[in-house]
Amino acid sequence: MRHPLLEELVAKHRPDTKGGKVADYIPALSRQNPSVLGIATVTPDQELMYGGDAPEVSFTMQSISKVISLVLALMDHGEETVFSQVGMEPTGDPFNSLYKLEMMSPPKPLNPMINAGAMVVSSLVKGSGVEDRVGRLLDLVRAMADNPDIEVDEEVFRSEYETAHRNRSIAYFLKEYDQIGDVEETLQVYVRQCAIRVTCEDLARIGLSLAQYGRSVTGEQIIPQSIARLVKTFMVTCGMYNASGEFAIRVGIPAKSGVSGGILASVPGKMGIGIYSPALDDKGNSRAGVRLLQSLSRAWQLSIF
Repeated sequence: MRHPLLEELVAKHRPDTKGGKVADYIPALSRQNPSVLGIATVTPDQELMYGGDAPEVSFTMQSISKVISLVLALMDHGEETVFSQVGMEPTGDPFNSLYKLEMMSPPKPLNPMINAGAMVVSSLVKGSGVEDRVGRLLDLVRAMADNPDIEVDEEVFRSEYETAHRNRSIAYFLKEYDQIGDVEETLQVYVRQCAIRVTCEDLARIGLSLAQYGRSVTGEQIIPQSIARLVKTFMVTCGMYNASGEFAIRVGIPAKSGVSGGILASVPGKMGIGIYSPALDDKGNSRAGVRLLQSLSRAWQLSIF
């Protein structure tokens, strides 16, 4: 149902979309409507609340999918193996930067939420090929969102894959130091996971699954509790690119953004939140979405700190 406060906050922050810009370096994303703003929240008793454009719009996960691939890699290999290949430290650099990789010897991505780290993590997801590995990622997204109809947006995948020049260069750099296997297979898995299409409600249900330490909205334990806790920690420290520190102070909720304009947020024990607004700030986060989430956190006292 529509919630009066969510509608009020959407109306308050919709003007903030005018100060942002859609991710036009991915042709398919450049066609998104920059004025859209929607939010959905889901509580443990499955009370679903909407605001703004949330019921009508869908969008691709983009970097939000890094949360899913990290969960699956940890389930496949365990912490020791995963974190022998990717670090746990925040970075002050842009999400698609090569700078820190070039400065480290041997190169090791600082965390799983930057593109280099996410590609290493995606390469660790088990499967017999691209379709098998992406299928396992899709199955986990569907289970967490309790929505069997979630699919990869093939148009966005093709658009992003054909223009993935920076990510392809990162992948070749990682390949040079044996951090990943086949470059094109790794890149296809990574870009296809980014192109998984969801709604604000789907994100809210995924957030609730993490908030309930790996239990789905139906009560099934689909992720080990320890992994759900670990992933939420990364969301706090690294989930909002190089604005994560300020976001933790101002909002105080584990969250992960994507350049499509989506935000996945998880309030431990309380609720999951999904937001979509494609006009981005200069850090690559949804401009209006971040401000909406900040206002909601204050109104409902959601900060975990």
